[in-house]
Amino acid sequence: MGRISPEIEQEQKVAIYDLIAENYFAPKGSPGGPYHVILAHAETRLVFDVRLPDESEHGRVLLSMTPFRRVLKDYQQICQSYYAAIRQPIPHRIEAVDMGRRGVHDEGSELLRERLKGKIETDFETARRLFTLIFALYLKA
Repeated sequence: MGRISPEIEQEQKVAIYDLIAENYFAPKGSPGGPYHVILAHAETRLVFDVRLPDESEHGRVLLSMTPFRRVLKDYQQICQSYYAAIRQPIPHRIEAVDMGRRGVHDEGSELLRERLKGKIETDFETARRLFTLIFALYLKA
C-alpha cells in the first residue's frame, strides 16, 4: 500500500465522518441497515463488503475498476493542481481549479451510482463520499 498526502488523508477522514453521520445506502433485496461497509481494492476490482452491525456478512459487490481509471487519473491531476494553488494566495486561481475539481468529483460520483445500479442504491451525497474513499484506495494501490 502506498502513502497518501495529508490533504487526501484529511478528505478521507471527513468522508468517513460524513458517511457515518448521514448516508443513503441500500443494497438490493435488503430489509435495511445499518451496515458496516468495508471498501477494498482486490486486483482489478473494487470490493464493497457489506456487513451487518454484528459483523456477519450481508453480501459483497464487486465492480471493475476499469471504468473508473480515467476519472480517477483526472481527479488525481486536478487535486495536485488544487493543492498547489492553495499554497499560493491567488483566490481566482483557487476558485477555478476547485470548480474543476468538484466537476470531476461529481463525474466520478455519478459513474459510481451508475455502476452500482441494481446492486446498491445510494443518493448523490453518499456516492460523493464513497468516491472520495475510492480515490484514496486508488492512490494507495
